[in-house]
Amino acid sequence: QVQLVESGGGLVQAGGSLRLSCAASGRTFSRYVMGWFRQAPGKEREFVATIRWSTGSTYYGDSVKGRFTISRDNAKNTVYLEMNSLKPEDTAIYYCAARMGVVIRPDNADYWGQGTQVTVSS
Repeated sequence: QVQLVESGGGLVQAGGSLRLSCAASGRTFSRYVMGWFRQAPGKEREFVATIRWSTGSTYYGDSVKGRFTISRDNAKNTVYLEMNSLKPEDTAIYYCAARMGVVIRPDNADYWGQGTQVTVSS
């Protein structure tokens, strides 16, 4: 059974940093693409960043480019999202997701984590 477990969310002041973790278990993820998405109250789920497990290639949403970094640790089967220069508009529930293949979107993910709340105060 596949499990994605996020951690690392919390409350931080604007300009601060947080690191989210997504621990993946239940299968070998070498053929998967992993993604971070977020959803603020009253808004649709938004793409944040993706990483291909096999190659490490990354892709970022325009709103986080230059501030967030996605990475993975193969030995720990964990994907990270390092978030710097946080803004109040980054406040949302952040979700980790996985899909076998190259491209992941909110409408095609195979697996989702339970989410972790990130709140950025001004």
